[in-house]
Amino acid sequence: MTRALNAGARLPGTPTPMHRWPGAGGVGIAGDSWGDPRGPLVLLQHGGGQTRHAWKGAGETLGAAGYFAVAFDARGHGDSDWAPDGDYGQDWMVQDLECVIAALGGRRPVLVGASMGGGTSLVAAGEGRVDASALVLVDVGPHIEAEGVQRIQAFMTRNPDGFGSLDEVAEAIASYQPHRQRPRSLDGLAKNVRLGADGRYHWHWDPAYRAGRQTMENRRDRMEASSRRLSLPTLLVRGGLSDLLSEEGAQAFLALCPHSEYVNVGGAGHMVAGDRNDVFAHAVIAFLQRTVPVRAE
Repeated sequence: MTRALNAGARLPGTPTPMHRWPGAGGVGIAGDSWGDPRGPLVLLQHGGGQTRHAWKGAGETLGAAGYFAVAFDARGHGDSDWAPDGDYGQDWMVQDLECVIAALGGRRPVLVGASMGGGTSLVAAGEGRVDASALVLVDVGPHIEAEGVQRIQAFMTRNPDGFGSLDEVAEAIASYQPHRQRPRSLDGLAKNVRLGADGRYHWHWDPAYRAGRQTMENRRDRMEASSRRLSLPTLLVRGGLSDLLSEEGAQAFLALCPHSEYVNVGGAGHMVAGDRNDVFAHAVIAFLQRTVPVRAE
């Protein structure tokens, strides 16, 4: 039986991607951009179960500061294609990143990655796959908390048969992010789900993404080795309320990469940019203005 390669029909109001690029193995990658294309390139990679839309506020702020910010949906997420073989290993993610960089002219980028996207960025830089000018890791490191991982996995695997209404989708998100105020309008949920042939709403991601994740041990060993090899300007941003990257986990990364800078964003959970975009964007821009400044024309 042929595997379905999308979660269903896009809902009205779902933003259309500004760009599409070829990823590894022919998988199409969808992306958005903000700012002057002549500015320093900043690539924004989201976490598992998220989309490029998680970076909209940060992208707009970076663009206004003179940077060319580009966010893209990882394979199997949002408007990017699903992997035909259901393989979502880290090497495929790194190859997609390389493809996007090539499509953008092979420019030397700043890599900004949250959670899954941070792991991709760290490995790409630490293993010499991408010659980045700076690295920003958002609530991720080699040492993360198993309970936080389990909570994310539980959220991503709940309601495997979909939702009967957007209200049910909103309730699921609210239970996962109790520190956030529930939105009054459900319109913003359109980009998070697709309408299946069964008439039910399903998350935008490929269920196979969850089934094929690497073990915690393999992930930690690879990211530790990459962290030790970093020599480029590096910033670690942690959400003060995060249950995934603890303060101990953050300090463990700083020990592996002692030249890196560190910002702890109070009042933010694992989704730092979404919870406190004002503080997050200010911290990232302050870091970049020192390490990868915008050049006057």
